[in-house]
This record gives sequence, structure tokens and C-alpha cells, in this order.
Amino acid sequence: MISCGFVLLWAFLALFAYLIIPDKTPNANRQILEISTKKPGFEVDMLMIPKENPSPKTPFFQFLFNGRPDDVIYLPFDSIHVDAQATTVYLYQSEESVNQRTEIIDNQELIQVGPSTLRDASGTAGSGTFAFDSAEEADAYIRSHCVKHRKFLLGTDQFGRDFLSRLILGSRISLCVGFIAVLLSLMIGIVMGSLGGFFRGKVDDAVVWFINVVWSIPTLLLVIAITFALGKGIAQVFIAVGLTMWVEVARIVRGQILSIRETTFVEAGRALGFKNLRIIFRHILPNILNPIIVVSAANFASAILLEAGLSFLGIGVQPPMPSWGSMIKENYAFIILDAAYLAILPGIAIMLLVLAFMLIGNALREALDVKN
Repeated sequence: MISCGFVLLWAFLALFAYLIIPDKTPNANRQILEISTKKPGFEVDMLMIPKENPSPKTPFFQFLFNGRPDDVIYLPFDSIHVDAQATTVYLYQSEESVNQRTEIIDNQELIQVGPSTLRDASGTAGSGTFAFDSAEEADAYIRSHCVKHRKFLLGTDQFGRDFLSRLILGSRISLCVGFIAVLLSLMIGIVMGSLGGFFRGKVDDAVVWFINVVWSIPTLLLVIAITFALGKGIAQVFIAVGLTMWVEVARIVRGQILSIRETTFVEAGRALGFKNLRIIFRHILPNILNPIIVVSAANFASAILLEAGLSFLGIGVQPPMPSWGSMIKENYAFIILDAAYLAILPGIAIMLLVLAFMLIGNALREALDVKN
């Protein structure tokens, strides 16, 4: 139950990631280099400066799956001084920095961040002639509408991106690869195993020969070869992993069909004149689903490991799309430094998710074992 709950939790986080994570940009790729490699719990104030060409409004379902670009530029600062005409920003200074940098921003640029009703009430929206009556009024407005306090629960990576957002978003790749790889392996494995087990003879010999050839090739090397042939990208990863995991399904399906093809209900189907495909898919397969379900859970875990390995080698999911394997690759150099968590946390996530699927597979094996 705990394993199922853990998997369902990650599935929920992956599906509704952009509603949960702090960084809602596509691929959680908001880079703020001034705050790179900050520790978990890091807090900073940021000034929001509107972009010249804001992005059009993103439909909800597009936002749910792809996020939306920022309409503002986030500028971290230590302090600000606001007068009626301009805002002086004392930029964020890390402990290693020596010189304090400042930037002066016209208040006309900042008022676009605030609510449109407030600007309309002044009668100056877009006119370029707006001026605050006093420095106190400008300070109150800018601090309430243009300043955002951010807390990074898991810190930031080397590019200043929110690490928690990328960690949650990276679960999408692992779960999607596992799901699609299992579907592909089931489709190919069931067909190949059914043909060999039911028809036997030369068909079975050809199927067994092909299974043994594929089985003899190391899985990771085969995935790498397919990836090189198809190219880099997320779709290619789905196909490559799926095309290498059907062998175990085919062996199990073939063995199960060989054990029951001479039973009474199969002979009755032949006697009634049923076609071979109907006997296989409507009468035999429903009776051998238990071992197929068990091996599918194990294949799900293997697919997650394969995808992580491909991304770590740089031939899987391509940047800036977050993947647990690519996150380990980007940050493994920090293991010997004081930011080892950047590589350890994705590794722990992979380990726990694979462990959960293996425990689910073991539980299914015990629950579906008719001998017990």
C-alpha cells in the first residue's frame, strides 16, 4: 500500500506539476544566475520588471502540460531606494562578491506590473506621463506590486533555477517513459510470444531464435544503438526503451501458452470452429494475465533506470527539459563540493521510485499466485 501510494503521489505531482511548482515557465527553466547554487531554504527579494513584448495568454490545458513564459524579468536585490521618479536597486550580492552593483530603473517601467485597474484609475495607462505624488506613494506601490519574496525550499542549481521545480517536473519523463515502454513491450511481446507458443513448429523456432538474439545483446547497448539510429529526443527515448523490453514479455507469454494450448477449453474452441486469433486473444490471454501484470511492473522499474542512464550519457532527453538522469549529469561534479544534494536528490528519487515498482511487482506476484 505504501508503494502504491508513493507511485500515485509522484503520478499526481507529474500530471499537475505546473499547478504546484514555484517556477511555472516551460521546463522550469527560469535562469537567475545571480543566485546560482544556493542552499536549501535560501530566501531573496526580487524586483519584477515587465518585458517589452509579453507573451500572449496561455490556455489552461497548454499551461497544464507546458507551463507559460514569464511576462516579467526577476531581478534579485539586497535593498531598494524608491523616489517619485525612479527606483535605485542594490543588486543581490553574494558573500564572495566585493563590489556592490546598483541599477536605476524608471518607475514608468515598473507600474506595468501592478493591476491594470490601478493604472486606469490614474488615467495614465500607457500614456508615459504618470508620476507619483510623493516618494512615499511610489515606495508603497512598488513594494506591494513589484517586489516578490521568494524562498527556494531545495535551493537553486548552477544556473539559478529552482531545484524543487525541476525535480518534480523531472518525474514526468521517468513515468512517461515507463508507461509508454511497458505498452510497447506488451504489444510486441504478446504478439511474438503468442505466435510462437500457439503455432509451434517453424514459427516457434523463428520466434525463439529472434528472442535469443535480442536477449543476448546488453539492454543498455541496444537502447544506445537504437537511440543513435533514431536520433536524440524524448520520442526516440520512448521508442528505444520500449523496443528493448519486449523480450521478457514474449518469453513468458510463449511459455504460458505452451502450457495451456492443449487444455480442454482450447480444444473446445477449435472444435467450435473459432479462428486462431479469437482463441488466442479472447480465451488464452485472459487466462495468463497474472504473470504478464507482474513482469510489467518489473519492466516499468527497468524503463525508469534505462531512461535515467540514457539522459546521464547525454543521448536521452535533451536540455533544458528536466530529467532525473540529466540532473545527475549536470550536477555530479558538486558531489565533492558543498552542494552534493544537487546530484544526490535526483538519485534518491530514482532509487525510491524503482524500489516502489519492484515492491509492487513482488506484491502482485504473491497476490496473483494461485498456488497460495
